[in-house]
Amino acid sequence: MTIYMLSLIDDETWHDSNQADWEAEMQLHTDFAAAVEAAGCQITGGAALERQSTATVVHRSDGQVRITDGPFAEAKEVIGGFYLIEAPNLDAALEVAKVCPSAHVEVRPAMDLSAHE
Repeated sequence: MTIYMLSLIDDETWHDSNQADWEAEMQLHTDFAAAVEAAGCQITGGAALERQSTATVVHRSDGQVRITDGPFAEAKEVIGGFYLIEAPNLDAALEVAKVCPSAHVEVRPAMDLSAHE
């Protein structure tokens, strides 16, 4: 099995949801988790992220390090959360991503670094 990261890319309007909309959105993610299991894959981690404006960025350049508040770049759509899943192959990971309740889902395999441990 390979680990894939599903980056959930959307605008941040969900942060402003009322209680009923929030609960409906959470139910979509609960349903998604069940679909992942039904597809023979497994969620191994993940999180919803706070607003992009809460980010702190560490910049490295020419041997210097500086820390700034806020996002690295302004964007209308941002990573609002992520899932880590185990899937047998990319095709299975893509099938899972198709039912993920996010406007855009980037699917990216994690590197296997076990040979370097």
